[in-house]
Amino acid sequence: MQNVFFCADMDAFFASVEQHDNPDYKGKPLIVGGMEGHRGVVSACSYEARKFGVHSAMPSSTAHKLCPNGIFVPVRMARYKEVSDHIMEIFSRFAPEVIQNSIDEAFLDLTGTDRLMGPPVEVASKIKACVKEETGLTVSIGIGENRYLAKLASDYRKPDGLYQVEKGKEIEFIDSIPLKKLWGIGKSTYSRLEKSGITSAAQIRSFSSTILEGIFGKGASDFLSAIAWGKDPGICSMEHKSRSISNEITFDQDVGDYAVLRETLLGLSHQITFRLLKKGWSSKTLALKIRLDNFSTSTIQVTQDNAFTSAEEVFQASLALLQKKWDRKRNIRLIGLGFQNADETGKTQLQLFDDIHEKQNKVEKAVLNLNSRFQNNQVIKAALLKKP
Repeated sequence: MQNVFFCADMDAFFASVEQHDNPDYKGKPLIVGGMEGHRGVVSACSYEARKFGVHSAMPSSTAHKLCPNGIFVPVRMARYKEVSDHIMEIFSRFAPEVIQNSIDEAFLDLTGTDRLMGPPVEVASKIKACVKEETGLTVSIGIGENRYLAKLASDYRKPDGLYQVEKGKEIEFIDSIPLKKLWGIGKSTYSRLEKSGITSAAQIRSFSSTILEGIFGKGASDFLSAIAWGKDPGICSMEHKSRSISNEITFDQDVGDYAVLRETLLGLSHQITFRLLKKGWSSKTLALKIRLDNFSTSTIQVTQDNAFTSAEEVFQASLALLQKKWDRKRNIRLIGLGFQNADETGKTQLQLFDDIHEKQNKVEKAVLNLNSRFQNNQVIKAALLKKP
Protein backbone atom coordinates (compact mmCIF):
# COMPACT_ATOMS: atom_id res chain seq x y z
CA MET A 1 0.00 0.00 0.00
CA GLN A 2 1.39 3.37 -0.99
CA ASN A 3 1.53 6.02 1.70
CA VAL A 4 -0.44 9.18 0.95
CA PHE A 5 0.30 12.35 2.91
CA PHE A 6 -1.11 15.81 2.42
CA CYS A 7 0.54 18.99 3.61
CA ALA A 8 -2.14 21.67 3.84
CA ASP A 9 -0.58 25.12 4.23
CA MET A 10 -2.69 28.25 4.51
CA ASP A 11 -1.60 31.07 2.21
CA ALA A 12 -0.14 34.05 4.13
CA PHE A 13 -2.46 33.05 6.94
CA PHE A 14 -2.39 35.93 9.43
CA ALA A 15 -2.42 38.51 6.65
CA SER A 16 -5.14 36.67 4.76
CA VAL A 17 -7.36 36.63 7.84
CA GLU A 18 -6.86 40.37 8.24
CA GLN A 19 -7.63 40.98 4.56
CA HIS A 20 -10.74 38.81 4.81
CA ASP A 21 -11.99 40.63 7.91
CA ASN A 22 -11.19 44.04 6.42
CA PRO A 23 -11.70 44.05 2.62
CA ASP A 24 -9.95 47.44 2.39
CA TYR A 25 -6.67 45.62 3.00
CA LYS A 26 -7.04 43.31 0.01
CA GLY A 27 -4.40 43.71 -2.68
CA LYS A 28 -2.27 45.93 -0.45
CA PRO A 29 1.04 45.32 1.34
CA LEU A 30 -0.11 44.27 4.80
CA ILE A 31 2.30 43.65 7.67
CA VAL A 32 1.07 41.87 10.78
CA GLY A 33 2.90 42.52 14.03
CA GLY A 34 5.59 44.91 12.89
CA MET A 35 3.85 48.07 14.06
CA GLU A 36 5.21 51.25 12.51
CA GLY A 37 7.18 53.31 15.01
CA HIS A 38 7.26 50.43 17.49
CA ARG A 39 9.83 47.92 18.59
CA GLY A 40 9.24 44.29 17.82
CA VAL A 41 9.27 41.93 14.88
CA VAL A 42 7.04 41.06 11.94
CA SER A 43 4.79 38.07 12.63
CA ALA A 44 3.51 37.70 9.07
CA CYS A 45 2.89 39.67 5.90
CA SER A 46 0.83 39.53 2.72
CA TYR A 47 2.24 38.46 -0.63
CA GLU A 48 2.10 42.11 -1.69
CA ALA A 49 4.44 43.03 1.19
CA ARG A 50 6.78 40.14 0.39
CA LYS A 51 7.53 41.74 -2.95
CA PHE A 52 9.31 44.47 -1.00
CA GLY A 53 11.48 41.93 0.82
CA VAL A 54 9.49 41.87 4.05
CA HIS A 55 9.38 38.55 5.88
CA SER A 56 8.46 37.11 9.27
CA ALA A 57 10.84 37.62 12.22
CA MET A 58 12.16 40.79 10.57
CA PRO A 59 12.60 43.82 12.87
CA SER A 60 9.74 46.30 12.55
CA SER A 61 12.11 49.14 11.71
CA THR A 62 13.55 47.18 8.77
CA ALA A 63 10.08 46.29 7.48
CA HIS A 64 9.08 49.96 7.54
CA LYS A 65 12.20 50.97 5.60
CA LEU A 66 11.59 48.31 2.95
CA CYS A 67 7.86 48.98 2.70
CA PRO A 68 7.12 52.54 3.93
CA ASN A 69 3.62 52.47 2.45
CA GLY A 70 2.73 49.17 4.05
CA ILE A 71 -0.28 48.78 6.32
CA PHE A 72 0.83 47.74 9.81
CA VAL A 73 -1.71 45.95 12.00
CA PRO A 74 -1.39 44.31 15.43
CA VAL A 75 -1.39 40.57 15.97
CA ARG A 76 -4.83 39.14 16.79
CA MET A 77 -3.78 35.68 17.88
CA ALA A 78 -7.16 34.72 19.32
CA ARG A 79 -8.81 35.45 15.97
CA TYR A 80 -6.21 33.44 14.06
CA LYS A 81 -6.66 30.58 16.52
CA GLU A 82 -10.41 30.64 15.97
CA VAL A 83 -10.04 30.45 12.18
CA SER A 84 -7.32 27.82 12.51
CA ASP A 85 -9.55 25.63 14.67
CA HIS A 86 -12.29 25.84 12.04
CA ILE A 87 -9.87 24.87 9.30
CA MET A 88 -8.45 21.96 11.28
CA GLU A 89 -12.00 20.73 11.83
CA ILE A 90 -12.52 20.79 8.06
CA PHE A 91 -9.36 18.74 7.58
CA SER A 92 -10.58 16.17 10.10
CA ARG A 93 -13.68 15.53 7.98
CA PHE A 94 -11.49 14.07 5.25
CA ALA A 95 -8.54 12.42 7.02
CA PRO A 96 -8.45 9.89 9.88
CA GLU A 97 -5.20 11.43 11.14
CA VAL A 98 -4.46 15.16 11.21
CA ILE A 99 -1.23 16.42 12.78
CA GLN A 100 -1.31 20.18 13.24
CA ASN A 101 2.26 21.31 12.64
CA SER A 102 1.59 24.98 13.32
CA ILE A 103 -1.34 27.37 13.53
CA ASP A 104 -1.55 27.50 9.71
CA GLU A 105 -0.28 24.10 8.59
CA ALA A 106 -1.20 20.47 9.05
CA PHE A 107 -0.21 17.06 7.75
CA LEU A 108 -3.03 14.71 6.80
CA ASP A 109 -2.50 10.96 6.49
CA LEU A 110 -4.89 9.56 3.89
CA THR A 111 -3.11 6.25 3.39
CA GLY A 112 -5.60 3.54 2.48
CA THR A 113 -8.59 5.87 2.17
CA ASP A 114 -8.86 6.03 -1.62
CA ARG A 115 -11.81 3.60 -1.84
CA LEU A 116 -13.74 5.58 0.74
CA MET A 117 -12.68 9.14 -0.06
CA GLY A 118 -11.57 8.92 -3.70
CA PRO A 119 -8.30 9.75 -5.48
CA PRO A 120 -5.92 12.07 -3.57
CA VAL A 121 -6.17 15.01 -5.97
CA GLU A 122 -9.95 14.81 -5.89
CA VAL A 123 -9.95 14.82 -2.08
CA ALA A 124 -7.53 17.76 -1.99
CA SER A 125 -9.78 19.72 -4.35
CA LYS A 126 -12.76 19.10 -2.06
CA ILE A 127 -10.79 20.27 0.97
CA LYS A 128 -9.72 23.45 -0.79
CA ALA A 129 -13.29 24.15 -1.82
CA CYS A 130 -14.60 23.66 1.72
CA VAL A 131 -11.96 25.93 3.24
CA LYS A 132 -12.72 28.62 0.67
CA GLU A 133 -16.48 28.37 1.11
CA GLU A 134 -16.49 28.30 4.92
CA THR A 135 -13.64 30.73 5.72
CA GLY A 136 -13.07 32.75 2.58
CA LEU A 137 -9.38 31.78 2.62
CA THR A 138 -7.20 29.75 0.30
CA VAL A 139 -5.03 26.78 1.19
CA SER A 140 -2.24 25.20 -0.81
CA ILE A 141 -2.05 21.40 -0.66
CA GLY A 142 0.86 19.18 -1.54
CA ILE A 143 0.58 15.41 -1.88
CA GLY A 144 3.44 12.93 -1.52
CA GLU A 145 4.41 9.51 -0.22
CA ASN A 146 6.01 11.15 2.82
CA ARG A 147 5.53 14.38 4.73
CA TYR A 148 8.66 16.05 3.35
CA LEU A 149 7.61 15.60 -0.27
CA ALA A 150 4.11 16.80 0.63
CA LYS A 151 5.62 19.85 2.32
CA LEU A 152 7.63 20.76 -0.77
CA ALA A 153 4.63 20.12 -3.02
CA SER A 154 2.44 22.46 -0.95
CA ASP A 155 4.79 25.32 -1.81
CA TYR A 156 5.24 24.29 -5.44
CA ARG A 157 2.31 26.27 -6.87
CA LYS A 158 1.51 28.75 -4.10
CA PRO A 159 -0.74 30.56 -3.53
CA ASP A 160 -3.92 28.48 -3.83
CA GLY A 161 -1.88 25.59 -5.17
CA LEU A 162 -2.41 21.87 -5.57
CA TYR A 163 0.35 19.48 -6.61
CA GLN A 164 0.96 15.75 -6.29
CA VAL A 165 4.41 14.18 -6.46
CA GLU A 166 3.82 11.07 -8.52
CA LYS A 167 5.18 7.69 -7.49
CA GLY A 168 8.54 7.03 -9.18
CA LYS A 169 9.12 10.72 -9.93
CA GLU A 170 10.32 11.79 -6.47
CA ILE A 171 13.93 12.45 -7.51
CA GLU A 172 12.78 14.25 -10.65
CA PHE A 173 10.60 16.48 -8.47
CA ILE A 174 13.42 17.20 -6.01
CA ASP A 175 15.75 18.12 -8.88
CA SER A 176 13.16 20.50 -10.34
CA ILE A 177 13.48 22.72 -7.25
CA PRO A 178 16.54 24.98 -6.89
CA LEU A 179 18.70 23.75 -4.03
CA LYS A 180 18.38 27.00 -2.11
CA LYS A 181 14.57 26.61 -2.14
CA LEU A 182 14.44 23.12 -0.71
CA TRP A 183 12.73 23.27 2.69
CA GLY A 184 15.35 23.27 5.44
CA ILE A 185 18.11 24.95 3.46
CA GLY A 186 18.52 28.55 4.57
CA LYS A 187 20.93 31.22 3.42
CA SER A 188 23.79 30.22 5.70
CA THR A 189 23.50 26.54 4.77
CA TYR A 190 23.33 27.31 1.07
CA SER A 191 26.38 29.53 1.42
CA ARG A 192 28.30 26.62 2.97
CA LEU A 193 27.11 24.34 0.18
CA GLU A 194 28.22 26.83 -2.47
CA LYS A 195 31.65 27.18 -0.87
CA SER A 196 31.96 23.40 -1.15
CA GLY A 197 30.99 23.56 -4.82
CA ILE A 198 27.58 21.99 -4.26
CA THR A 199 24.70 23.69 -6.05
CA SER A 200 22.21 20.89 -6.66
CA ALA A 201 20.52 17.99 -4.90
CA ALA A 202 22.04 15.66 -7.50
CA GLN A 203 25.52 16.65 -6.32
CA ILE A 204 24.58 15.89 -2.72
CA ARG A 205 23.44 12.42 -3.80
CA SER A 206 26.78 11.85 -5.52
CA PHE A 207 28.72 12.11 -2.24
CA SER A 208 29.02 9.33 0.28
CA SER A 209 27.73 9.89 3.80
CA THR A 210 31.32 9.84 5.06
CA ILE A 211 32.35 12.70 2.81
CA LEU A 212 29.24 14.73 3.59
CA GLU A 213 29.74 14.23 7.31
CA GLY A 214 33.36 15.33 7.01
CA ILE A 215 32.27 18.57 5.36
CA PHE A 216 29.09 19.47 7.25
CA GLY A 217 28.99 17.34 10.41
CA LYS A 218 26.68 14.42 11.13
CA GLY A 219 23.45 16.34 11.82
CA ALA A 220 23.63 18.44 8.67
CA SER A 221 24.89 15.61 6.47
CA ASP A 222 22.06 13.29 7.55
CA PHE A 223 19.52 16.02 6.89
CA LEU A 224 20.97 16.96 3.48
CA SER A 225 21.23 13.36 2.36
CA ALA A 226 17.64 12.63 3.35
CA ILE A 227 16.11 15.59 1.51
CA ALA A 228 18.29 15.09 -1.58
CA TRP A 229 16.80 11.60 -1.89
CA GLY A 230 13.28 12.85 -1.21
CA LYS A 231 13.08 11.20 2.21
CA ASP A 232 11.45 12.66 5.31
CA PRO A 233 14.13 13.96 7.72
CA GLY A 234 11.54 14.10 10.50
CA ILE A 235 9.84 17.45 10.03
CA CYS A 236 6.95 16.89 12.44
CA SER A 237 8.30 14.44 14.98
CA MET A 238 6.92 16.06 18.14
CA GLU A 239 3.30 14.99 17.74
CA HIS A 240 3.64 11.32 16.91
CA LYS A 241 2.89 10.30 20.48
CA SER A 242 -0.71 9.73 21.42
CA ARG A 243 -2.48 12.64 23.07
CA SER A 244 0.24 15.13 22.25
CA ILE A 245 -0.27 18.71 21.11
CA SER A 246 2.49 20.78 19.57
CA ASN A 247 3.18 23.72 17.30
CA GLU A 248 6.46 24.68 15.70
CA ILE A 249 7.82 27.52 13.62
CA THR A 250 10.60 27.46 11.01
CA PHE A 251 12.09 30.92 10.68
CA ASP A 252 12.67 32.49 7.27
CA GLN A 253 16.17 33.31 8.51
CA ASP A 254 18.08 31.67 11.36
CA VAL A 255 17.51 33.53 14.63
CA GLY A 256 19.99 34.34 17.37
CA ASP A 257 18.03 37.18 18.94
CA TYR A 258 16.66 36.12 22.33
CA ALA A 259 13.89 38.74 22.12
CA VAL A 260 12.57 37.16 18.91
CA LEU A 261 12.71 33.67 20.41
CA ARG A 262 11.01 34.88 23.58
CA GLU A 263 8.17 36.43 21.60
CA THR A 264 7.85 33.30 19.47
CA LEU A 265 7.58 31.10 22.57
CA LEU A 266 4.95 33.44 24.00
CA GLY A 267 2.80 32.93 20.91
CA LEU A 268 3.40 29.17 20.85
CA SER A 269 2.53 28.90 24.55
CA HIS A 270 -0.86 30.47 23.93
CA GLN A 271 -1.49 28.41 20.80
CA ILE A 272 -0.89 25.02 22.41
CA THR A 273 -2.61 25.97 25.68
CA PHE A 274 -5.81 26.99 23.91
CA ARG A 275 -5.69 23.80 21.82
CA LEU A 276 -5.35 21.82 25.05
CA LEU A 277 -8.26 23.69 26.64
CA LYS A 278 -10.47 23.18 23.61
CA LYS A 279 -9.90 19.43 23.73
CA GLY A 280 -10.58 19.37 27.46
CA TRP A 281 -7.20 17.75 28.11
CA SER A 282 -4.47 18.40 30.65
CA SER A 283 -0.76 17.67 30.71
CA LYS A 284 2.11 17.64 33.19
CA THR A 285 4.82 17.40 30.51
CA LEU A 286 6.07 20.22 28.28
CA ALA A 287 8.62 19.62 25.52
CA LEU A 288 10.77 22.14 23.66
CA LYS A 289 12.24 21.31 20.27
CA ILE A 290 14.98 23.32 18.60
CA ARG A 291 16.82 22.87 15.32
CA LEU A 292 20.05 24.82 15.00
CA ASP A 293 21.59 26.33 11.89
CA ASN A 294 23.77 23.21 11.50
CA PHE A 295 20.57 21.08 11.33
CA SER A 296 21.19 19.37 14.65
CA THR A 297 17.81 18.82 16.27
CA SER A 298 17.15 18.15 19.92
CA THR A 299 14.33 18.20 22.44
CA ILE A 300 14.17 18.80 26.15
CA GLN A 301 11.18 18.36 28.40
CA VAL A 302 10.02 18.94 31.93
CA THR A 303 7.40 17.03 33.90
CA GLN A 304 5.67 18.72 36.82
CA ASP A 305 3.92 17.19 39.81
CA ASN A 306 0.73 18.97 38.75
CA ALA A 307 -0.70 19.70 35.31
CA PHE A 308 -0.02 23.02 33.60
CA THR A 309 -2.91 25.35 34.28
CA SER A 310 -2.21 28.50 32.22
CA ALA A 311 -0.43 29.76 29.12
CA GLU A 312 1.70 32.03 31.31
CA GLU A 313 2.91 29.02 33.29
CA VAL A 314 3.70 27.24 30.01
CA PHE A 315 5.54 30.30 28.72
CA GLN A 316 7.73 30.58 31.82
CA ALA A 317 8.52 26.86 31.65
CA SER A 318 9.40 27.17 27.94
CA LEU A 319 11.87 29.97 28.70
CA ALA A 320 13.52 27.83 31.35
CA LEU A 321 13.83 24.95 28.87
CA LEU A 322 15.31 27.27 26.24
CA GLN A 323 17.91 28.56 28.67
CA LYS A 324 18.94 25.00 29.52
CA LYS A 325 19.10 23.80 25.92
CA TRP A 326 20.42 26.80 23.97
CA ASP A 327 23.94 28.07 24.63
CA ARG A 328 23.56 30.97 22.13
CA LYS A 329 26.63 29.82 20.18
CA ARG A 330 24.55 28.91 17.13
CA ASN A 331 21.41 30.45 15.66
CA ILE A 332 18.08 28.65 15.70
CA ARG A 333 16.24 27.77 12.50
CA LEU A 334 13.22 25.99 14.03
CA ILE A 335 11.59 26.08 17.42
CA GLY A 336 8.66 24.03 18.64
CA LEU A 337 6.68 23.65 21.83
CA GLY A 338 4.32 20.86 22.82
CA PHE A 339 2.47 19.00 25.53
CA GLN A 340 3.20 15.30 25.84
CA ASN A 341 1.15 12.47 27.38
CA ALA A 342 -1.96 14.60 27.75
CA ASP A 343 -4.82 13.30 29.87
CA GLU A 344 -7.99 13.24 27.79
CA THR A 345 -10.18 13.37 30.88
CA GLY A 346 -9.04 16.93 31.48
CA LYS A 347 -8.77 16.29 35.21
CA THR A 348 -6.03 18.10 37.10
CA GLN A 349 -4.77 17.49 40.60
CA LEU A 350 -6.12 20.18 42.95
CA GLN A 351 -3.47 22.21 44.76
CA LEU A 352 -3.64 22.90 48.49
CA PHE A 353 -3.33 26.65 48.12
CA ASP A 354 -4.93 29.01 45.63
CA ASP A 355 -2.48 29.47 42.80
CA ILE A 356 -2.17 32.38 40.39
CA HIS A 357 -2.01 29.95 37.46
CA GLU A 358 -5.38 28.49 38.44
CA LYS A 359 -6.83 31.99 38.22
CA GLN A 360 -5.19 32.49 34.83
CA ASN A 361 -6.61 29.17 33.68
CA LYS A 362 -10.12 30.39 34.53
CA VAL A 363 -9.47 33.61 32.61
CA GLU A 364 -8.20 31.69 29.57
CA LYS A 365 -11.25 29.42 29.57
CA ALA A 366 -13.44 32.52 29.68
CA VAL A 367 -11.47 34.01 26.78
CA LEU A 368 -11.86 30.78 24.80
CA ASN A 369 -15.62 30.92 25.37
CA LEU A 370 -15.86 34.60 24.38
CA ASN A 371 -13.79 34.15 21.24
CA SER A 372 -15.93 31.21 20.14
CA ARG A 373 -19.05 33.37 20.46
CA PHE A 374 -17.87 36.69 19.04
CA GLN A 375 -15.85 36.52 15.85
CA ASN A 376 -15.33 40.21 15.22
CA ASN A 377 -14.20 41.25 18.69
CA GLN A 378 -11.40 38.99 19.83
CA VAL A 379 -9.75 39.04 23.24
CA ILE A 380 -5.95 38.70 23.18
CA LYS A 381 -3.16 38.90 25.73
CA ALA A 382 -1.68 42.40 25.68
CA ALA A 383 1.86 41.08 25.51
CA LEU A 384 1.13 39.60 22.10
CA LEU A 385 0.56 43.11 20.77
CA LYS A 386 3.57 45.18 19.79
CA LYS A 387 4.51 47.70 22.44
CA PRO A 388 6.43 50.95 22.04
